[in-house]
Amino acid sequence: MKRIYMDHAATTPVDARVLEVMKPFFNEKYGNASEPHAFGTEAKKAMEESRTKVAKLMNAKDEEIIFTSGGTESDNFAIKGIAFANPNKKHIITSAIEHDAVLETCKWLEKLGYSVTYLPVDKYGFVDPSDVERSIKPETCLVSIMAANNEIGTIEPIEEIGKICHEAGILFHTDAVQAYGKIPVDVKRMNVDLLTISSHKIYGPKGVGVLYIKEGVKIDPLLHGGGHEYGFRSGTENVAGIVGLGVAAEIAGKEMKKELVRLTKLRDRLIKGALKIENSHLNGHPKIRLPNNANFWFAFIEGESLIMFLDMNGIAASTGSACSSKSLEPSHVLMAIGLKPEEAHGSLRLTLGKQNTKEDVDHVLEILPKSVEKLRKISPYKGKWKDA
Repeated sequence: MKRIYMDHAATTPVDARVLEVMKPFFNEKYGNASEPHAFGTEAKKAMEESRTKVAKLMNAKDEEIIFTSGGTESDNFAIKGIAFANPNKKHIITSAIEHDAVLETCKWLEKLGYSVTYLPVDKYGFVDPSDVERSIKPETCLVSIMAANNEIGTIEPIEEIGKICHEAGILFHTDAVQAYGKIPVDVKRMNVDLLTISSHKIYGPKGVGVLYIKEGVKIDPLLHGGGHEYGFRSGTENVAGIVGLGVAAEIAGKEMKKELVRLTKLRDRLIKGALKIENSHLNGHPKIRLPNNANFWFAFIEGESLIMFLDMNGIAASTGSACSSKSLEPSHVLMAIGLKPEEAHGSLRLTLGKQNTKEDVDHVLEILPKSVEKLRKISPYKGKWKDA
C-alpha cells in the first residue's frame, strides 16, 4: 500500500543532509561548548556557525539568537520573560487562535494577576490591526500574535501590527514556528522584538528551537544556572540539535523560493479537488495562507473517523478535533473563525512537504471523496443540519 505523509505542520522528517552533519556531534565531536579545551571549542565553533545560519534566514544579528528546546519553551520564555521583566505593566494582548503554548502561558499569568486581551479574528482567521491598536493600554507590556496559523494556515498582517506596537512603545512577539523556513521571515521588516521558531518544522531535529530577542530588549530568563546563551538560557547546549537546526535553516534559505512555488501549486490542486466534494468548505484564506496548508471541514462527518479512514488507506493527516487535541473539545481556532462545534469536528488538515508530489495529491483526491461518502452513509449528523 502506498504511504503518503501529509502532516508536515505537526512535524517533518529530518533531512538526510541535516542528519549527516549532525552525526559526528553525538560520538566524535561531543565536547561541552562551555569548556575551553579543543573538544569544547570545536563544539562552540559549530554552535556559533549554526547561530549565524539561523540569524541569516530571519535577517537578525547572531547575538540575538537564543537556542532553546523548541517552540513551546520559546513562547513561554518570550511571554513570561517580558511579563516578569515589567512587573508594573500587567496587561498582555494576544489572539484567540494562538498555539496553546501562547494561550496556556497567558492563562497561567492571569492566575498571577495579569490581565489578557484575547482578540477575535474574522472568518478567515485574520487579526484586525485596528483591534490591536484599540486594545493597547498604559499597562500593556506585550503583544503576541502568531505569524501564520498552525491549523488553518492564514498568514497574519504582522508587519502592520508590529508598526502599531512600536509606535505605541509596546514590545511585539510573534510565534513564527509555522512560517520560518516556508515563507520569507525578516525581523526588521516585520517590526518584531521577539520571534519563536522550532527546528522540527523545517526538517531539523526535534528538541531544539530559537527565541529571537532584539538587541536591547529587557527580558527575565526562565532558567537559571551557568549563564549559557548570553545569560538568557542556562543549561548545557544541545550541540548536535543546534548544528542540525543550522543546516536545516541554511537549506531552507537556499530552497525556499523554488519550494514555495511548487508547494503552492500542489496546495491549490489539493484545495480545488477537495472542494468538489459536496458540502465541503475551506478553512482560512484561499490565497493568503501558508504554501503547504489545506484545511477543510466536511458536513455530516466526524474528523476523527475521517483521519482513521485515510490512515487505513496509507494517508497521514490530522484534524482540529479530538484526534489532534486529545480532547473532546472542538478546535479553538475553528470556533474562533465562526464554525459551530459540529462543523469544527468535521475538519481535516492536510499539510504538504518536500517529498510530496502531484501523484500524492491525486491519490489523496481519489481516496478522500470515497472516505467522506462512506462516513456520511453512517453519520449520526445526517439530516440534523440544514444544507451546510
